[in-house]
Amino acid sequence: MTDLYLDRNANVADRVDDLIARMTLDEKVAQLGGVWVTDLVGPDGVDEDRVRSRLRDGIGHVTRIGASTGLRPDESARVFNEIQRLAIDSQRLGIPVVVHEESVAGLCARGATVFPQAIGLAATWDPDLLESVAGVIRAQMLAVGARQTLAPVFDIARDPRWGRVEETYGEDPVLSGSMGTAYVRGLQTDDLREGVICTGKHFLGYGLPEGGMNHAPTHLGPRELREVYAEPFAAAIRDAGLASIMNAYCSIDGLPCAGSAAILTDLLRDELGFDGLVVADYYAVSLLITHHHTAADRATAAAQALAAGLDLELPALDCYRELVRLVEDRVVDIGLVDRAVRRVLESKFRLGLFEKPYADDFRTATLFETDEQRALARRTAARSIVLLKNENRLLPLALQGRIAVLGPLADNVRGLQGDYHYPAHCELTYERSPEEAAPLELPESGGAFSPGPHYTDHVTPLVGLRRLAGDNATVEHEPGCAITGDDRSHFDAAVALATAADVAIVFVGGESGLMRHSTVGETRDATDLSLTGLQQELVEAVVATDTPTVVVVIGGRVFALPWIAENVPAVVMAWLPGEEGGNAIADVLCGATNPSGRLPVTLPRTVGQVPIHAGHRFGGGRSQFWGDYTDGPSSPLFSFGHGLSYTAFEYEDLQVRSGSTRDVTEIEVTVTNTGERRGEEVVQLYVTDEVASVARPRRRLIGFGRVELEPGELSTVTYTVHPSRLAFYDPDMRFVCEPGAFTFAVGASWRDIRLSSTIELPGDVAGYRQREIQSTTYEVRPAGP
Repeated sequence: MTDLYLDRNANVADRVDDLIARMTLDEKVAQLGGVWVTDLVGPDGVDEDRVRSRLRDGIGHVTRIGASTGLRPDESARVFNEIQRLAIDSQRLGIPVVVHEESVAGLCARGATVFPQAIGLAATWDPDLLESVAGVIRAQMLAVGARQTLAPVFDIARDPRWGRVEETYGEDPVLSGSMGTAYVRGLQTDDLREGVICTGKHFLGYGLPEGGMNHAPTHLGPRELREVYAEPFAAAIRDAGLASIMNAYCSIDGLPCAGSAAILTDLLRDELGFDGLVVADYYAVSLLITHHHTAADRATAAAQALAAGLDLELPALDCYRELVRLVEDRVVDIGLVDRAVRRVLESKFRLGLFEKPYADDFRTATLFETDEQRALARRTAARSIVLLKNENRLLPLALQGRIAVLGPLADNVRGLQGDYHYPAHCELTYERSPEEAAPLELPESGGAFSPGPHYTDHVTPLVGLRRLAGDNATVEHEPGCAITGDDRSHFDAAVALATAADVAIVFVGGESGLMRHSTVGETRDATDLSLTGLQQELVEAVVATDTPTVVVVIGGRVFALPWIAENVPAVVMAWLPGEEGGNAIADVLCGATNPSGRLPVTLPRTVGQVPIHAGHRFGGGRSQFWGDYTDGPSSPLFSFGHGLSYTAFEYEDLQVRSGSTRDVTEIEVTVTNTGERRGEEVVQLYVTDEVASVARPRRRLIGFGRVELEPGELSTVTYTVHPSRLAFYDPDMRFVCEPGAFTFAVGASWRDIRLSSTIELPGDVAGYRQREIQSTTYEVRPAGP
């Protein structure tokens, strides 16, 4: 007779109960941690003795076969299958392992498609496109046997000094929630047996650290914490069934998230309705000892984290090993261990690993770097590009004459990558000198397993422009300077080339990564948002030649560039566009693609304005009572949602059909392409609650939709807004929609409001729950005769 836990037709809960009843304490605790793949291999491949020895009681996860090695996809799949086979065979109960990987902007592994970094994905304002990107990531992860990803990043980023802004979907909870939910849908699908578990991170408040410093404490009140910072997580939980959550490294009001039941249980589970698996950010349990000082030793840290609701210790079983002794000594209740084990095992059953534990390694290579995947990467990168300024319609460029391509990012493959792209992320291992200790280092691996600078075919802007120009124009290149430092050996040559050219394109920005030479990324925070090195000076020298100049910013930093914005005719933000970035940038600069990206963050004039964003509550966003600072404006350089096109759009005929505090409100507007090119407009819907029982945001995003129009074409966009979307936490921390005056506004950005209408929303004070918010929907239909 088949054991119940092995009966594929039985209920998952019953299978879990049966399996837990059969497990020893050592086997249970083993499921609550991970093991680095590098601990299971030797120079010649998977080490059978190591696997059998280290996994004799089983293990929860195997950590990052792809990101910690240099294995190609087919090799990675074979290694996974061999580890899985030995792991199942070595155990008394045959519990399969889960391999987790990173995939913020594509699977972080050798040979995987490199999409734009998350901040660029957010700049597309296109959830459907992101779901397609996630579908590619899912296919590539399944092909190598990886069934859980440590993505997406739902942190609300409101301090651009923080190096990890680039991994987020920006500053706004509705945009972040919409984009992240689409990512989760594309990876998890409706059936996890065919999908990959997503891990929303980092819960909670990690994107507003003290001083912009990584891991630093966060100071947030309970209302802001829920309405802004928890909302993207809540959206993915309620709208996409987010299956896993990762804690944040920070503390909130003195409570380290990894050890706080108020955060990981009361808020996450009881309030937001999360019922999945909580995993530790790497070393977060031990950081309760070394960083937060709320635990004196590994045993205390383990007990604290487990009681808080942290189920699985990553990257490897460390502090949680102490749980065996703690349970035996009756310091920790076995019920807490069983609770965590239940969640780990539920995830494995839901993935179908007991029925199908292996990857189909015979077809792995066919699912990587296909023409279709690269085409998607190019289209996504092009849609992420934001045209910030286009004075006198300098862009699109005519592909003729002499084009000077300048700057340190013009022909820099490494510059196209973010901190969680492979191989940039693996510099922690393959670049580190013996005396250099990285804060979150990857373990050493030897032989064929060693990671390295293994790039897919990355197209730089110089290459992309030359391909597109062909014989129609002469495209010449000089770097001028490096990203950092004061080397001027190429400076004069770059200025001379600009002087002789018909147009100059200067590519500036930063280098994203985790090493000291990187200027932005995890652990790479900054006090200055200006360009590094001689880059600003180079731009100024090129502009002084009077040659028409375009500046393209590539990088993960949210720069403050007031001089460039004022003095350069055309400015483009290209973020970290990935492997097809050069082709995508060329497509936009030369008009093959009409730019349609929009800012997911506010661009400040100076670091002194931080935090500056579109979510200021009434009373914020300006200095009282004159409005500006004594030494500069309080307004942003470019506002949230901003982005230009090569065509123009007109908004008209706004109609608001009022509902109530319990019924939906419909907002309708007609949008017309009044220019000469086909283009896409991101029609943004904002709301202002004019008088409320607490100070509400002056204007907040509640919906958005893309409209694609030919010249002269018009369409009607209709938004349906449920009153739960208008709700907030009142003085008694009840989540309510209050009756009263609401102003609904549509526009091209937070500041560029085209039409607005104020209506009275009737009804009583209606109570809702944040876990029940209904997202705004929109419909586009043709208008006119």
